[in-house]
Amino acid sequence: MSFLRVLPLAFVMIAGPQILSAIFLATSENWRRNSAAFVFGSALSITLLVSLAYFLGIGANRQRGSNTTLSVIVLVLLLAAMVHTYLTREESEPPKWMGKLTTANPRFSFRLGFLLLGFFPTDILTSVAVGSYLSANGLAWTDSFGFIAITLLFLALPSLVLLAFGKRAQAWLPKAREWMNDNSWVVSEAVILLFVGMSLNDLLG
Repeated sequence: MSFLRVLPLAFVMIAGPQILSAIFLATSENWRRNSAAFVFGSALSITLLVSLAYFLGIGANRQRGSNTTLSVIVLVLLLAAMVHTYLTREESEPPKWMGKLTTANPRFSFRLGFLLLGFFPTDILTSVAVGSYLSANGLAWTDSFGFIAITLLFLALPSLVLLAFGKRAQAWLPKAREWMNDNSWVVSEAVILLFVGMSLNDLLG
């Protein structure tokens, strides 16, 4: 799976409460352990879903499909994400469980990562799509590692920024969190639109 194919899929995985949760945990009291537990829980659930789809052949016809299959799946997922983002743009209040993130512990963070990346509807569809695509096209299971790694890198970015920039990031991340809460749908639509263009170019090219 090429980088350009994996990147939009990884973005679909983290767009929404997933990346917001990562930012909240990076600004929590025990942020190092919380962020690590969140990413680890996410890694387990994503790997589990992709592996199940791959080895069980979920949604696969066991025939070598064309390279357009994944591009079509990506495009559909991105368009669905655009519609969902627009329809929920008025919901400015974050979910109630997000209020617990600033006082979270590693156990809660691990469970959140596992459930959020493993049971969120778009994440289930995306992980299954990756596993099914690899299985249907006779590709190695290890080819999914790039998708998993990029998704986890996105989730780890807030804590990595904090590690790299220290006190400056400590002052900046809470402001970024508030700004994303207020403008998340506009940002999401703009980035999704960019990836829609990339997917169309890949599909028609």
